[in-house]
Amino acid sequence: MLVILIIGCAASNYFMSTYGAVIDKNMMTNVFETDSQEAVALITPQLLIWLSLAGIVPALILASIKIKPSRWWYTLLTRLVGVLAGLLIIILVASVFYKDYASLFRNNKGVVKMVTPANYISAISRYSNARWFAGDQSLVKIGEDAKKGPLISQQKKKTVVVFVVGEASRAENYSLNGYIRDTNPEMKKRDVIYFPNASSCGTETAISVPCMFSNMSRKNYDASLARHQEGLLDVMAHAGINLLWRDNDGGCKGACARIPHTDMTQWNLDALCKDKSCWDDAILHRFGNVLDGLQQDSVIVLHLMGSHGPAYYRRYPDKFRTFTPTCDSNQIQDCDRQSLINTYDNTILYTDDIVSRTIDELKAHDDKFNTALVYLSDHGESLGENGIYLHGTPYMLAPSQQTHIPFLFWLSKDYQQNFAINADCLTKKAAAEQVSQDNIFSTLLGMMDIKTSEYQSDMDIFAICRKA
Repeated sequence: MLVILIIGCAASNYFMSTYGAVIDKNMMTNVFETDSQEAVALITPQLLIWLSLAGIVPALILASIKIKPSRWWYTLLTRLVGVLAGLLIIILVASVFYKDYASLFRNNKGVVKMVTPANYISAISRYSNARWFAGDQSLVKIGEDAKKGPLISQQKKKTVVVFVVGEASRAENYSLNGYIRDTNPEMKKRDVIYFPNASSCGTETAISVPCMFSNMSRKNYDASLARHQEGLLDVMAHAGINLLWRDNDGGCKGACARIPHTDMTQWNLDALCKDKSCWDDAILHRFGNVLDGLQQDSVIVLHLMGSHGPAYYRRYPDKFRTFTPTCDSNQIQDCDRQSLINTYDNTILYTDDIVSRTIDELKAHDDKFNTALVYLSDHGESLGENGIYLHGTPYMLAPSQQTHIPFLFWLSKDYQQNFAINADCLTKKAAAEQVSQDNIFSTLLGMMDIKTSEYQSDMDIFAICRKA
């Protein structure tokens, strides 16, 4: 048991020291629910050396020690003395330094999640209880009363909304958000409505994606319930909306469990993929053909690889290597910070291209459909600020880089006219109001004119901008 604890402590200490990670239940969710490509990207020579010196070698030394059996009463006595001595030390320290420690833990609640092995033992226990011992897991249905409203039902053309879910894109590095570099040269040409004050539900995909597709807000989100409760796409299915999920980021985390979905990494697109990891061009493979084949009102979700770290340099083709020099390594902590930022900005530039080309595909089908697009990222990303990298920091401790996300809409002229949307009103609302992934559920229902008791008009971003 001690051998396992030592190796576990070594692994935890590596990720805390190198990336500034905090080990809690959500982080353990990432560990157990990640895919092989994400896991491989985190295996570096530095990790292997650390595990060997701080974990495996001490564990082998401990395992080689021969323990001679002693009399039961002696064993009991020595252990009792050890426990009493430990309690005495705790009492002495508490009596002398209580005020200091009380203040420390009160003002720095995350400290307790940095103490090994207690942190990862607690995290594994909490994850296991929530995942496998949460009681009745039968499917909870919602929105069974959903139906299409009169507005969408009377349209001469079918309506198609594309919802693009990005990965690890932070608003701070979007020129649409005021970033000094032009990382969004294409989207700024396409009349998008950008919301500069948008926040995520979580700081990791495993939380944010199921959360934004659920009828729960960030504050009352229950991951255990979300696993066996219907979500946004199920409600749309109840209303008769045609649905499709295209994935390039390791799965939908349950959000698309009951609708048609396809993993683009399984399509054997050799020109776009390597080692089961694909550029986001794969998400648009034959996308025009998909649109051509639609006969019903539809919602299509495109789940991008986006800016997934730490191997940012593998997230874009060479022609998007605009900002140089780049950090062409998954050991991002060893790169100088400007090179790391350059590489990350190139991923944003590539996402800008993908989203813009998606808009162009929708424009090309204006004669057949009322079209609209929604884009946001699942969460943000840390690039070394205050020694923190990647994402997954507990929300109450997370820096803004991990929670402040890009969020935008594009609406075709026909969609604006036929669904009575005042674009000027929406633009003013975008500049003035704080929005979040909590708004997605009712906003998407509203965009498709779906009538259901689950819909909340005060959470629909478009509600006050619909012409009477």
